[in-house]
Amino acid sequence: MAELTLGDLAQLVRSKNAGPYWMTLDVFFANDPDYEQAAGVLTADAVAAAYHVDPAGVRLYRMPHIRVIKASFPRPVVQGSYGDRDMHSGQQYVPLAGLRIAKKPDS
Repeated sequence: MAELTLGDLAQLVRSKNAGPYWMTLDVFFANDPDYEQAAGVLTADAVAAAYHVDPAGVRLYRMPHIRVIKASFPRPVVQGSYGDRDMHSGQQYVPLAGLRIAKKPDS
């Protein structure tokens, strides 16, 4: 079975601040099958592994009626503090977009 990434499957993957102490990641899907396929893989543990954070701190929100999955977790450094390399967290979607997902065989 071939692999694809979450970025391949999703219509949009984005990241942003959720205040100065939290980061949030949003994943939008074009259709229900893509949402359902990703929902089985996109877990708090998967997000924690991609961002090297404690899985207990990851909050996952699934919204199947609009085909969106949101993950939020504490930022590694406070926004704007010394060592903050992405003040708006706008580039932090990249590790999540690279998450590997097994491709379903063609029906």
